[in-house]
Amino acid sequence: MREEESILAGHGVKVTANRILILRALMNARAPLSMTELETRLETIDKSIISRTLAAFKEHHLVHHILSGDESRYELCHVHGDHGNNDDEHVHFFCEKCRRTFCLEELEIPAVAFPEGFEVSEINFVATGICPDCRKKA
Repeated sequence: MREEESILAGHGVKVTANRILILRALMNARAPLSMTELETRLETIDKSIISRTLAAFKEHHLVHHILSGDESRYELCHVHGDHGNNDDEHVHFFCEKCRRTFCLEELEIPAVAFPEGFEVSEINFVATGICPDCRKKA
């Protein structure tokens, strides 16, 4: 069994050729990808299939959904065991100049004490500003 098939099966996601291609695109990405970026990389797969696949991946805790800038982005979860495990939640940085999103894996999301009665299922922490490359160009 190939790595992609093993990851999908391990998360309870039905293995299909399109899901393997979408997973592979996320695995090879150096940063979280937007829907538009995935469509560009996967020209042969219909937008609706990509969208449904990302929803299934999110439901099965295979990807993180990140609200970054004005666009949603998707990043492969690094933890592939316990479906409720959030050990790889980390801070992201969105550059207002180049529009890239950076994973700052060394920075954990700060602990937040929510009021009684709130049940948190997911936390996104995105800082916005100017990345080092864009600061050098300015």
